[in-house]
Amino acid sequence: MATTLTIAPMTRVEGHLDVEVTVDTIGGTQQVTDAKCAGAMFRGFERILTGRDPHDAVHLTQRICGVCPISHGMASSLALEGAFVLTPAENGRIVRNLVLGANYIQSHILHFYHLAAPDYINTDGILDMSPWRPHMSSPDMVTGSSATALVGNYVKALAMRRKAHQMGAIFAGHMPSAVSFVPGGATKPVSAADVTAFRSLLTELRGFVTNVMLADGEALLSLFQDYTAIGRGCGNLLAYGVFDLNSAGTSKLFARGRYANGTFGTVDTAQIREYVSHSWYTANSGGRAPANGVTEPLADKAGAYSWIKAPRYGGVVHEVGPLARMWVNGDYRYGISAMDRIVARALETEKVANAMDGWLNQLVPGASTYTYKATPATGTGIGLTEAPRGALGHWLQIGSSKLTQYQVVSPTGWNASPMDDSGQHGAMEQALISTPVKDLKNPIELLRVVHSFDPCLSCSVHLVRPGKKAEICRVDVAAGV
Repeated sequence: MATTLTIAPMTRVEGHLDVEVTVDTIGGTQQVTDAKCAGAMFRGFERILTGRDPHDAVHLTQRICGVCPISHGMASSLALEGAFVLTPAENGRIVRNLVLGANYIQSHILHFYHLAAPDYINTDGILDMSPWRPHMSSPDMVTGSSATALVGNYVKALAMRRKAHQMGAIFAGHMPSAVSFVPGGATKPVSAADVTAFRSLLTELRGFVTNVMLADGEALLSLFQDYTAIGRGCGNLLAYGVFDLNSAGTSKLFARGRYANGTFGTVDTAQIREYVSHSWYTANSGGRAPANGVTEPLADKAGAYSWIKAPRYGGVVHEVGPLARMWVNGDYRYGISAMDRIVARALETEKVANAMDGWLNQLVPGASTYTYKATPATGTGIGLTEAPRGALGHWLQIGSSKLTQYQVVSPTGWNASPMDDSGQHGAMEQALISTPVKDLKNPIELLRVVHSFDPCLSCSVHLVRPGKKAEICRVDVAAGV
């Protein structure tokens, strides 16, 4: 007999993700046969931005998410530069890369140690307190001295994340959000003392990533080889590219690209559409390119189960994130699975941190970081970049020197999207389907698959709507467990 499980909330740090799965026995194996990922809050930032000064977008969109605000500031700056027809100053480009890199480091450390690793460690007798209890457990979890060592590194990682924020604040002026980002570069001047302070923190962080985080990632991989065959999902990967290596944006540390149906390809933004057949939005909000997107909520829409729209590229489901970036760029091509997402993210952390050391050498203390240009009367812009969690795009239009249109398509919009108009499940839903579940009272396998995507629901949806859903079985996962 099929059983319905609802895990709510699914995220550990922030966001409101509900996951409902149907579990049945197929071929002698108890596994997920259907899945629904629901964003339980409404996003309203597009509506908030309409009619405002275009410069406000850089700062307001950073409030979409407290974990990856820098990426929103970057996407907004790039979109405004397109609308202003403005090239950022070289020092400003590098400063923005360094701040974004600092955000990547802290976010990836956060994901590995504080979001994903607890799914694999039995902390009984080690962390017998809130927020680590209550928690799910399973016989395959790491125990004993290995668990104690990983928990010790969990605590060290808290300090490392703080140092990454301190590092980013040197050029951002403030973290986790950056007050220095503007169209045209950054407003924070560069001094030799700033470079020295930044490098000191970066050197310490690089040592932690290379000597501790990567080693722990290898340990998890060796102990949980079965998760290299669990949580594959759609198998299609999309990356917008990130970290411009020149002011024209023609060269990037991570190039733009796709991998679909076993073939590599380019990215054409005209192929992106958002669908809403299973989202709480009006029909007028669906089937549109983000450049002409409409956000009209319809809270009691029949057949809908999420506030997240369903973005598709050429009508096809794509996964985004560190694995997609590393795969498209040839840095990691071992597999697509729950464990591959974790390992690829750890390896990406090292790649970004090493690149940042070279960018520091390119800064010119005292040189301009900012190119000014007055707000145009009209203009359109697209800001494509990558948040730590994956492809992030901002689309905007300006009329009478005010924002007349603004749309955001976030990484978790791609990954945690509901079914689209063609009945295709989203990337995370597809990854959950066929996942084996050994114990219905402790469905740890579901947490491991979902957390491998590092979902960030505040990026996807906003404004709480009290739930009306009835669950057959509910498992409450407390923050941090």
